[in-house]
Amino acid sequence: MIDISKVIEYSQNLKLLYVEDNVDAREMTTMILEDFFDTIIVAKDGEDGYQKFKENDVDLIITDINMPKMNGIVMSEKIRALDSEVPIIVLSAHNEDNFFLESIKIGINGYLLKPIDIEQLSTVILRVIQKYKYALEAKKNLHLLKEYQEATNESSIVSKTDIKGIITYVNDAFCEISGYSREELIGENHNIVRHPENPKAIFEDMWNTIKNKKTIWKGIVRNRAKSGRSYYVDSVVMPIVDLDGNILEYISLRNDITDIMNPLKQLKDELNNAQNPLLVYMKLEDFDDVEEFYDTYTINIIEDKVRLYLQNKFAQKYIFDKIYQLGDGEYAFVLNAQIYIDKMSQFIKELKQLQLEINEDTIALDNLEYDVSVLLTLSYEREKIYESVKLGMKKLIKNKKRFLVANNLATREQEKAKENMKTVLMIKDAIKSSRIVSYFQPIINNNTQEIAKYESLVRLVDAEGKVLSPYFFLETAKKSNYYLKITNIVLEHSFTVLRNCNADISINLSALDIEQKSMRKKIISLLQEYEKDAHRIVFEVLEDEGIKDFSVVKRFISEVKEYGVKIAIDDFGAGYSNFERLLDYQPDILKIDGCLIRDIETSSYSLSAVKSVVTFAKEQKMQTVAEFIENESIFNIVKELGIDYSQGYYFGKPVPLL
Repeated sequence: MIDISKVIEYSQNLKLLYVEDNVDAREMTTMILEDFFDTIIVAKDGEDGYQKFKENDVDLIITDINMPKMNGIVMSEKIRALDSEVPIIVLSAHNEDNFFLESIKIGINGYLLKPIDIEQLSTVILRVIQKYKYALEAKKNLHLLKEYQEATNESSIVSKTDIKGIITYVNDAFCEISGYSREELIGENHNIVRHPENPKAIFEDMWNTIKNKKTIWKGIVRNRAKSGRSYYVDSVVMPIVDLDGNILEYISLRNDITDIMNPLKQLKDELNNAQNPLLVYMKLEDFDDVEEFYDTYTINIIEDKVRLYLQNKFAQKYIFDKIYQLGDGEYAFVLNAQIYIDKMSQFIKELKQLQLEINEDTIALDNLEYDVSVLLTLSYEREKIYESVKLGMKKLIKNKKRFLVANNLATREQEKAKENMKTVLMIKDAIKSSRIVSYFQPIINNNTQEIAKYESLVRLVDAEGKVLSPYFFLETAKKSNYYLKITNIVLEHSFTVLRNCNADISINLSALDIEQKSMRKKIISLLQEYEKDAHRIVFEVLEDEGIKDFSVVKRFISEVKEYGVKIAIDDFGAGYSNFERLLDYQPDILKIDGCLIRDIETSSYSLSAVKSVVTFAKEQKMQTVAEFIENESIFNIVKELGIDYSQGYYFGKPVPLL
């Protein structure tokens, strides 16, 4: 996950030019961008944006595409004429495929989809800033690359034509990649290999450059072999002139960049051109381990061998052009969905069976055998098909599954992103308006039935005055830079209440909170400020699967205990908490998870589990708290079991104490 605070650290000193014609979109997006940039110059259309670029020192441009007066592509092209280096990010509501080649020529640095997702925005900004940072180094390398060009000419794909564009010569490499013989090529126009999906503007520009300007033309061209297979070449076309400047012929030097540069572009081209695509997407299940265990040379061999293996395996049952090797242990191929649409259940069953066979197989390498195991997701929806399988793969990895039909997943995630954005804006407004508040729920001493502690619980009051529990906003906050702000507010509220009551105050901290250096510094500062009352603070530590360094948490616990702070393990008996972790944290209190307490009247399993926790806690001289005490019957059971404290609606709901 991108560290948003790190991105902001890089971006806040940059001057941003933001160009958007839609007033509502402009205002909403500007609110989001204000968290990343201290200085934002806003323009209402391309013409306005171009003028403001000329008037200001701009470090970065974010622009919409479709705008009145002057669209974003035209504006970017005019700006590029003034400054070829300034990073430009295009913001659009759709995948603007028709602008792809234009944006390559202009040199667009990144793309964002509306509505903006915080994580997507952070990723693109970080990538652009990194490119900006390394631009100088890239320039230095450019000269070295040109030196190598002469050495690669011998292996180039070469052809010559007369002044009318009729082929007069091709080398062996041209015949090999195109699939045509010399006899089939000589005497023909280059249209014989050009893919019909190439924009006409490419060749109009090429002929104007080589024929009228008599200079060298360079560009990337998509070609089509005799078999129908697409391939891509990086081309240089040069006019050969006599002493009087008359053109005698044209020579073209090309390098095949199909496999080394554009496997994903090839896949997307095939998806765009297919009438009814069915995309099968795979990833090596243990690829992260492979990268750690093997050197780069061996990894490349494994990936190549797996591609050939998968190609042969699936070709026995299905007809497709090729297996695309996409890097990072990922592969894909495209089928005609029309063939399988009426028997999709049977197709999926067969595909699962093939996956099982693959996952039980091995591939022989030079000095070892590699056990193949793939995760597999597929989609046959027409819209956002690639995005859906990518999201499907993320879900498989997260949920530890191996197979998923990902139809409409991208659309659903986009809707979810819109809702997340609304929540982020709600959180931002609540923080700005001091509507992040703390409620406190009593924790009762089971022997005296008096309040011994309060648990501090965060709440958000929306614009209509409705009080929302963390369920409605906290997970979204964790994906933005507002989560730490919320935690800071809760800490301030909790320590203020500490001074105004005699009971202990229990504060929730996730292991991810503790990993943040700024958060640890804040907590120590508060403990020093409230040193006389610090012994009445309890930190309820909730573990998280995303924690990177347990040693940081252990050191933090040791440090705060010096102030008399007590440590509780929250939700013990569920999630990630386990007996082994207790050895690391050495807690004073175990809070038994509510899912066990809730069913303790009817579930013998829950009763046994709670008994074992209580026995263990007493042996280790730790106190216990039972959560989710909803009625007298449950309270009597936990009291009889010897649990020290109770918390739940039976004794009191969370209420404000400030």
